[in-house]
Amino acid sequence: MKIVADTNTFLAVALNEPEKKEIIALTVGHELIAPEVLPFEIGNALSSLVRRNRLTREEALLAWTACLAIPVDLRAIDIEKALTIAIKNNIYAYDAYFIECATSLRCSLLTLDRHLKTICQDYGITILEF
Repeated sequence: MKIVADTNTFLAVALNEPEKKEIIALTVGHELIAPEVLPFEIGNALSSLVRRNRLTREEALLAWTACLAIPVDLRAIDIEKALTIAIKNNIYAYDAYFIECATSLRCSLLTLDRHLKTICQDYGITILEF
């Protein structure tokens, strides 16, 4: 099965968050897909954590390396469709990229974002829960 995985799931695994085991259990043996902006969003999140003193520089770089080790198929998405989704739902475009990706590929979505889960229902996207 192909699963679109949100940035927060990659970060949860790389940073050994409590959800790590469940995320791995849900995704093992499946193909992970994400919009091609995923590495940029991960880099932005890690630098933000360093700026807020929640991670050291070394921890951020280790997390980056851990994220790179997770096999994922990065896909181009339709920015105009994603922007329409973002504006309609008053969300960031980055979140809408994952909705557009899951919608266009007819895949389930794995996310830790509760608000995003709610919006996905309007688009007929199956959310993987744990």
